[in-house]
Amino acid sequence: MTTSHYLANVRDIEFNLFEVLGRAKTYGSGPFGGIDAGAAKAILEDLARLSEDELAPSFADSDRNPPVFHPDSATARVPASLKKSYQAFMDSEYWRLGVPEEIGGTAAPPSLIWASAELVLGANPAVWMYSFGPAFAGVLFEEGTEEQKRVAALAVDRQWGATLALTEPGAGSDVGAGRTKAVRQEDGSWHIEGVKRFVTSGEHDLSENIVHYVLARPEGAASGTKGLSLFMVPKYLFDPETGEPGERNGVFATHVEQKMGLKASTTCEMAFGHRHPAKGWLIGDKHDGIRQMFRIIEFARMTVGTKAMATLSTGYLNALDYAKARVQGPDLARFMDKKSPKVTITHHPDVRRSLMTQKAYAEGMRALVLYTATVQDTLYELAVRAEDTSAAERLNDLLLPVVKGYCSEKSYEQLAQSLQILGGSGYLQDYPVEQYLRDAKMDTLYEGTTAVQGQDFFFRKIVRDQGRALVTLFAEIKEDIASAAGGEELAAARTQLVDGLLDLEGIVAVMLGSLAATEQHDPNIYSVGLNTTRLMLAAGDVIVCYLLLKGAAVATEKLASARPADRAFYQGKIAAAQHFAAEVLPTVSVLRRNAENVNLSLMYLDEEVF
Repeated sequence: MTTSHYLANVRDIEFNLFEVLGRAKTYGSGPFGGIDAGAAKAILEDLARLSEDELAPSFADSDRNPPVFHPDSATARVPASLKKSYQAFMDSEYWRLGVPEEIGGTAAPPSLIWASAELVLGANPAVWMYSFGPAFAGVLFEEGTEEQKRVAALAVDRQWGATLALTEPGAGSDVGAGRTKAVRQEDGSWHIEGVKRFVTSGEHDLSENIVHYVLARPEGAASGTKGLSLFMVPKYLFDPETGEPGERNGVFATHVEQKMGLKASTTCEMAFGHRHPAKGWLIGDKHDGIRQMFRIIEFARMTVGTKAMATLSTGYLNALDYAKARVQGPDLARFMDKKSPKVTITHHPDVRRSLMTQKAYAEGMRALVLYTATVQDTLYELAVRAEDTSAAERLNDLLLPVVKGYCSEKSYEQLAQSLQILGGSGYLQDYPVEQYLRDAKMDTLYEGTTAVQGQDFFFRKIVRDQGRALVTLFAEIKEDIASAAGGEELAAARTQLVDGLLDLEGIVAVMLGSLAATEQHDPNIYSVGLNTTRLMLAAGDVIVCYLLLKGAAVATEKLASARPADRAFYQGKIAAAQHFAAEVLPTVSVLRRNAENVNLSLMYLDEEVF
């Protein structure tokens, strides 16, 4: 093992950004004029060093010695090792990337922000989560009143923490069922009353104040999601001029969850107004809570997808290092020869199959995250130029549930294979993969479960959009296939991608037909519900294959003139794309057959049958 559990893959990040996605033309110009390609590469190299050397060391310790909750004072103290890592990240100032310049941030392309996030999240995800404050303050600045904009500047300057208090006991993903209420006060503030659950970073001692962004229903407001508003509720009331904390506000952690993984990150139950009034302020002085909340949620969902991918990447690289060193058994082709030498397990067929599958998923999902982030680059540039952003917004919206849902599911699935490569040793805490696996399961659950992402993908991002973004994406993929990039070497893989795309279109067609039929026979909607997760995962397979082939085409062009040090890298890009197209993509055909033959009798079984 190396001194750091975390193994960064800056080479592949830069390959995607600059060799495949053409970010060198974007960086250093327009709204991103302050950061050119050279500066971006320097940031990534420095962050990789910081992540491996200063953030990663507390990863295991803060799992074994997680934050301790003290009920009497309603405080949670994080371990000293994590405090050191957190402070190292805050001292680096890289958290300023993407925060509005007016409140102390640095204009940066979203693609660079998420490339940077991968490095931090792979090394120590809790550090990134505890540092949400400035990013959330950016939303407060853009959505808030003039007074709230000044609060946002204070939050950045004083490095306050932040949470999104959304989920409630008994409501779960049904946000509209929330019962937390807001009562207007004569001074213009509001008293927030209720309980929120699963609040990430709800209590800790890493910052002097924590700003809770809370969904609550004003007295007399409509039921459901339309009646919800977003409020800013600080842990401590503060001097509006200096930000100096004053008396404790009426929001307290009542419990810190004991979790399967991601133990360094406090997940809290928060009580508002139970001891004394919890004062809050309506963000923007307008009742627009769901739209405002989704600005934060989208950031959180990108975080989850990026975290999942980053964890698989380091899990795979740890497994690869182990496999290269682990000597066991003879080569299968010589197993009858009793005198044949023992070989490293990278020579064994099933180990090779597993490693290449992990590599293809990790690198394909990295491409997916960064491709989505380049759409966000475009969206940002268009907004700055006051041009039409609707097409970019639709495409970004379409991709977000795939980034969150697909990356979280496939990373967890493949991390089990990373552990498997280590055999019995993988089950031990001597190696980091068992913690990766425990930590990664959370990614499929929070900020909307995989089922929620599948429903969002179909009902909101395809049906409500009338398929416009999906048609645009399909057209891009078909155009790329038609270009025959990569030549004969990738011809078979392109054919497999064509088949996968046709099967994906078939699943969409089946589901749209079932949805249309609900007007005559409502139970048809069950066939849609049974297919939404299947559709989202199939879409992920097709998009990832497309992006892997896009990268492989670049690799084939560069291979002939590549330096010896780069040849293996480019060969690996080609091999991963071919492997994914041949071994993974055919499952989309199976998913299509399943979608076409949904067994609705499942929905009419008595509960006792289960």
